[in-house]
Amino acid sequence: MSFIQEFKEFAVKGNVVDMAVGVIIGGAFGKIVSSLVNDVVMPIVGKLVGGVDFGQLYLNLGQQSFDTLEAAEKAGAPIVKYGAFINATIDFVIIAFVIFMAIKGMNSLKRKEDAPPAEAPADPEDIVLLREIRDALKQR
Repeated sequence: MSFIQEFKEFAVKGNVVDMAVGVIIGGAFGKIVSSLVNDVVMPIVGKLVGGVDFGQLYLNLGQQSFDTLEAAEKAGAPIVKYGAFINATIDFVIIAFVIFMAIKGMNSLKRKEDAPPAEAPADPEDIVLLREIRDALKQR
């Protein structure tokens, strides 16, 4: 089998195509969730904690003082953007929760497989013994 034919078989297998579709949908889904976090959740959380915009929180490690994160970035100051980390963490938690709920919903929609019928319990020893006696008497 030639290399090209092997690659063709690999590339058109259902699993590869499914994975590609999943990656594309995942990218689009990520944009939706990022918008949900940045445009809906974070403003509400910021309002609840006193009007804080987490995306603008940073720790300046340099000597010079800056009024905004953008000014510090433009000046090339050494900064720790812990607000961006908080946003990313909340983003992750929301994505993980939404994926969990989606998988849970899909699992509940799957047809429950019929459980194999349980085997009949073994007969008690006295019943087995009585049957053996009966069969022995029939043979006489």
